[in-house]
Amino acid sequence: MNGALPSIAEEGFQNLLRKHEAIFLGQTAQKELYLTFDNGYENGYTSRVLDVLKEKQVPAIFFITGHYIKDQPELVKRMVNEGHLVGNHSWSHPDMSGLSREQIRSELEKVKAAVAQLTGQQEMRYLRPPRGIFNDRVLAASKEDGYTSVFWSVAYKDWDTKAQRGWNYAYTKVVEQLHPGAVILLHSVSKDNAEALGKIIDAARQQGFEFKSLNQLTSRNY
Repeated sequence: MNGALPSIAEEGFQNLLRKHEAIFLGQTAQKELYLTFDNGYENGYTSRVLDVLKEKQVPAIFFITGHYIKDQPELVKRMVNEGHLVGNHSWSHPDMSGLSREQIRSELEKVKAAVAQLTGQQEMRYLRPPRGIFNDRVLAASKEDGYTSVFWSVAYKDWDTKAQRGWNYAYTKVVEQLHPGAVILLHSVSKDNAEALGKIIDAARQQGFEFKSLNQLTSRNY
């Protein structure tokens, strides 16, 4: 990283995230990593992802939509039962910057209520805005509703299911970006990610990194 803060900071959003106590980075003095997955829809790979996380004993958070809850209730229950966090990715995956205050609240509340009914998980603390689109108003509204918005410091173009390039590509793109305090964004629709995940975890641990749950993130270095 050459001492520079990644992604969000480079794009000029750091002060806005700080204002609303959003997350994109953990403590950069610690060799800790936070694994996050976006689950807008299911493409057949989440079971494999969960298998790897269970085998490696790595915690993660899955940001899910209303479509995912309705389409894959058993996978949502498995996420919770295996100790992972389930976060809010909105009910219908809209650009929330174009919604009214009440529409934002409805998008978030419907996901939280459906997950609670399905899994018994009453608390939902974390939100990832759909499509990564946000502004001051969206962050303020989300915080007012009790959410911490979660962004990332490690990501690559992995969501295009027609442009998968093999596990080694995914492995290389993630491992070359690892840094202390990293919040890693992966999309579970990617075949490459599912096949590379175990190797990414092993490589990170060989470099001395520890995977933690977002609930363990106590301080942020930005």
